[in-house]
Amino acid sequence: MAEEAKRLAACAAVDKHVQNNQVLGIGSGSTIVHAVHRLAERVKQENLSIVCIPTSFQARQLILQNGLTLSDLDRHPELDVAIDGADEVDSDLNLIKGGGGCLTQEKIVAGYAKCFIVIADYRKKSENLGEQWKKGIPIEVIPMAYVPVTRALTKNFGGAAELRMAVSKAGPVVTDNGNFILDWKFDKVHEWSEVNTAIKMIPGVVETGLFIDMAEVVYFGMEDGSVSVREKQPR
Repeated sequence: MAEEAKRLAACAAVDKHVQNNQVLGIGSGSTIVHAVHRLAERVKQENLSIVCIPTSFQARQLILQNGLTLSDLDRHPELDVAIDGADEVDSDLNLIKGGGGCLTQEKIVAGYAKCFIVIADYRKKSENLGEQWKKGIPIEVIPMAYVPVTRALTKNFGGAAELRMAVSKAGPVVTDNGNFILDWKFDKVHEWSEVNTAIKMIPGVVETGLFIDMAEVVYFGMEDGSVSVREKQPR
């Protein structure tokens, strides 16, 4: 059921926001697989000219495997649209991302897109961050700094931070950038914009999995086969 919900959200977003002659950011994770499949269908059926910028090794492979045009930020430093998944979305469209370890490149690509679109299934829809996603906020860190960053996180913001360990290799998860990931399990709802900025000021932190005030619209595939849309509200 969740897989079909992912597919519905992905197709709705691609059909609504992708047009001919666009530069498109391709996110990472399980939901984005459905978006790339739908994108490839439309490119073939409608003879669209689309250039794709990946956010990870996985995204790069998806682009190539589906016969889409691969490029990079050197050649296309401004994107029309970026489409990506999320681990959780709150009522203000704040996101937790990085469950798959690709948060830094995902945030770079989303940040240079004119429009950032998020696709997710019903399990990712929350009023407040932490309601559904219990694995914490991913924080990418320089390897030599993971111990002092861990201490700084818990001292300044409470909760607990753990080094993410790999499943199929000995030792920690290593990102596409050669860094480690800490998962910070917070124990209360914070003012996320302030916390995000403060965490990024800790020496050794590369990026956080908090995506604040970035998403324009979120498409949720629901259990009943519908697609629920949450749009950014004017401030």
